[in-house]
Amino acid sequence: MDTFEIGLLVGVLVGEGSFGGDGRQPSITVRMHTRHEALFRRLTQIVPGSRLYGPYHHSGRSYFQWLVRGPALRALVETLDHHLTPEIDEHAFARYMRMKETYRGALARG
Repeated sequence: MDTFEIGLLVGVLVGEGSFGGDGRQPSITVRMHTRHEALFRRLTQIVPGSRLYGPYHHSGRSYFQWLVRGPALRALVETLDHHLTPEIDEHAFARYMRMKETYRGALARG
C-alpha cells in the first residue's frame, strides 16, 4: 500500500467507517451512495480480500457496502495500527480500538 492509498483508506474509514462485528468475527464496513462506486472499487484494490456488495436500493436510498473481515482484516490491522491514531481522529481511533478489544481472539487467529 503506498502513501496515497493509506491516506485514502484512513480518510474514508475516519469519515464513513463502522468498526464492529457480528458477535463472532470483527469487521469494518463502509456504506455510501452508489455515486461513490469508483471509490469503492479502488478500496477493494487497496485491501485485497475485501468485498463490495450491492448496489442496494432500500427505503429510497441507493448504496454500496464495502466489507473487510477475516484474513483481509487481520492483514489490514498492522497498517491501521500505524496510521489510524488519536491524533488523526480520537473518535474513529476509539471505535477501532474497541473493535480490536472485543474481537482480540478472532484478530489473533490466522
